[in-house]
Amino acid sequence: METFDGDEAERRAVARHARDLADSGRYAADADVELTPEHVVVQLADAPEGSPADRWNWWLGALEVAHGGYAEFRLRNREE
Repeated sequence: METFDGDEAERRAVARHARDLADSGRYAADADVELTPEHVVVQLADAPEGSPADRWNWWLGALEVAHGGYAEFRLRNREE
């Protein structure tokens, strides 16, 4: 995650959401690929520029459009 800058708290939040997604089994069922930290980094690298949270939400948005059921894993601002 350090590849994409952001502060430590933001990177931890993305990592927690990635773990929650992996634990749910949803991504593995839809993509037939185990969701590992390395796989997450590869997916986030495909996103347009942005912080780790921006990239995570971009990827989750693409998964939501393709498969549905990913909105719950998006990162939200505390104000939302």
